[in-house]
Amino acid sequence: MKIAIVTGVVGGIGKASAILLAKNGYKIVGMDVVTSPDLSDFDGFDVEYISGDLSSSADRKKLLDAALACGEISALVNVAGVAPKVRRDILEMTEESYDFVMGINAKGTLFLTQEVANAMVAQKSGGSIVNISSCSAYTSSTSRGEYCISKASVSMITMLFADRLASEGITVNEICPGIIATGMTEKVKEKYDKLIGDGLVPLGRWGQPEDIAKAVLALCDGTFGYTTGHSFIVDGGMHIRKL
Repeated sequence: MKIAIVTGVVGGIGKASAILLAKNGYKIVGMDVVTSPDLSDFDGFDVEYISGDLSSSADRKKLLDAALACGEISALVNVAGVAPKVRRDILEMTEESYDFVMGINAKGTLFLTQEVANAMVAQKSGGSIVNISSCSAYTSSTSRGEYCISKASVSMITMLFADRLASEGITVNEICPGIIATGMTEKVKEKYDKLIGDGLVPLGRWGQPEDIAKAVLALCDGTFGYTTGHSFIVDGGMHIRKL
């Protein structure tokens, strides 16, 4: 049985990734902060849900222990992430907001990856780690600087673990989504609708969580087994520089 840990599993990219992995034979051990979520979309799939906060060491241990109780871990998909509660100019960004965003997006991702990586090394059977970063890792957005910094951190986390774990047969890659229709972007839908309409995204549409899930599956199932430390940009061409 293939076991995949997926964080941020209740909605958006996390849910879409978990469903697609489950359809392809993975048992999902998922975590999110929601205490009593609607899991009806997972009906018929082998999914175990853990309520927890990625920034909490105790909750990360609870998630890892639940996965290990099922058997060997084949994949870790780090999706969980938060945006600032309030968008502020970087000249007005608060330490509280920085700590909140970095605690989940960077620190939580780092130390869950460390814990799962150690488990995978002990298993001696390889594995795949996929980090969901963002186009914000390399795109300035001065009203949410803490988010950009946190996602740039995810890129370095990816590189570091890819380097360290290559000799163990464990691949570590990241996906940088562009503008994806999730709960996080719903609050600024009107802004992004206009930007997409004005040509920001060459493919001319919003990305969907399922677009990212397909990349997640390919990185977990061995399709890119000779690739590690790589950043897969899935943004409809938004990164293309044009004159």
